[in-house]
Amino acid sequence: MIKLSCQKTISYKEVFHMNSITQELKYKQSIVKYALRNGVTAASIVYKKHRKTIYRWIDKYDGTIASLTNKSRRPHTSPNAHTESEIKLIRNYKRKNKETGLVVLWVKLMQAGYKRSITSLYRMLIKLGIYNKVPSKKKKYEPKLYQPMRYPGERVQVDVKYVPKACMTKELIERNERYYQYTAIDEYTRQRVIWFAKEHSTYESSKFVEIIVKKFKYKIEEIQTDNGFEFTKRLQYKNDPNRPKTMFEQKLKELNIKHKLIKPYTPRHNGKVERSHRKDQERFYHNKIFYSFEDLVNRAKYYIKDYNNFPMSPLKWKSPNDKYEEYIRNESSIIA
Repeated sequence: MIKLSCQKTISYKEVFHMNSITQELKYKQSIVKYALRNGVTAASIVYKKHRKTIYRWIDKYDGTIASLTNKSRRPHTSPNAHTESEIKLIRNYKRKNKETGLVVLWVKLMQAGYKRSITSLYRMLIKLGIYNKVPSKKKKYEPKLYQPMRYPGERVQVDVKYVPKACMTKELIERNERYYQYTAIDEYTRQRVIWFAKEHSTYESSKFVEIIVKKFKYKIEEIQTDNGFEFTKRLQYKNDPNRPKTMFEQKLKELNIKHKLIKPYTPRHNGKVERSHRKDQERFYHNKIFYSFEDLVNRAKYYIKDYNNFPMSPLKWKSPNDKYEEYIRNESSIIA
């Protein structure tokens, strides 16, 4: 280490770097002086430097060695930078929708005329200090290799979610009203069907199967669920293959649909439907109050229609309905 008079300490590595820069500038200066005396062509031959490079150094040279220092060629402004109007649009939408996630915000901005990619929006939100995503310290789960579905209906994930009490009026809570959201999501297209019931039972689950079959436009080959009592008695009978069948299982057998049970206590294996429930919490239930069961059902109709037309990252920014239509077009072209 070297201690300077101003008490600042610098390393030998820094001193070496400074010396190398000085030597480089002296070398440039000697080439420029030679070119001014003997011509650029002669200097190019002697020093083996391109004539354009020497001309550029001569243009910069004002008699001082400092004038030959390399300057950044980075442009002061980017031609693809966000315009003031775009930044204003982003700020306004984010201010009015403080709890809105990145994807929802991007879609709303696109509807308002925003033309940039979601990645570009993310970088701008970081730059503006609006979106600060803190990296998780939790150890990342490494999933097993997943076999993607090949066509609609090959497998449908089903689950049940409680409608949050925070979304219900005081009168409904006092009457001990409980509402349940039954959800089905096709693994290939990500199309969803949701249905509401006042009861959490295998009877309601069996009714939901009939609704799924009617709503989806394709044959369902397999339904995957967790081990909840509304679906199976697997845990009560400790995996006994001769256990009695629930009404839900009987309905699947009647409709010739396979039933796949995930490993107990591993909800991530039913990840698509679980993730969709988190999205429901963010986009549908957040800051909403339902005044009756009918009010919940009616408002959910508009929500699920919007959901199935909403672009998704796993579908390469296509919507579930777009994914289904793409599959139909591809199949039609193969047949033709």
